[in-house]
Amino acid sequence: MIAGVDEVGRGPLAGPVVAAAVILPDHHSIAGLNDSKKLTAKKRARFELEIMECARFSVAQCSEAEIDEINILQATMLAMTRAVEGLDAVPDHILVDGNRLPKWGYSAEAVIGGDALHPCISAASIIAKEFRDRLMIAAAEQYPQYGWERNKGYGTAEHLAALRQYGPTPLHRRSFAPVSQMELI
Repeated sequence: MIAGVDEVGRGPLAGPVVAAAVILPDHHSIAGLNDSKKLTAKKRARFELEIMECARFSVAQCSEAEIDEINILQATMLAMTRAVEGLDAVPDHILVDGNRLPKWGYSAEAVIGGDALHPCISAASIIAKEFRDRLMIAAAEQYPQYGWERNKGYGTAEHLAALRQYGPTPLHRRSFAPVSQMELI
């Protein structure tokens, strides 16, 4: 069993970093899996349902507070570890998108651009992205002025303008500039 692992949300100013681990069945019939960033929202949603119907998967996150405490790289590694540990089976090998691996005892390799090369990593990319996007859309209901339903917490012009006008929320990463220079509301 090979698990693919990917994360989303390293760069935003708000919200958690989310990782997913996916073990696809040997003979899955999901054609066209790709890096979530290269897919339309409609295709991601369709793929997410297909993946969830046939695969073993786990989603995990590190909160904004954890990111601020241990830094975004370590939070990403921790979210990945939590995702793998959340699987209902121990994978024989793990393929992680990127150039670094968490410090763990699993047989694993980092694959640069792996979310476009390995279907199991593509599936993890899709699951993580859809999960995080839903979190940010829900958060936008509580904090509508930041446009998170559109920008998902990234530092867009709209988000930065709202930060200047309204200040940061508890969902903002206080260790990230420009948030670190503002008072929490």
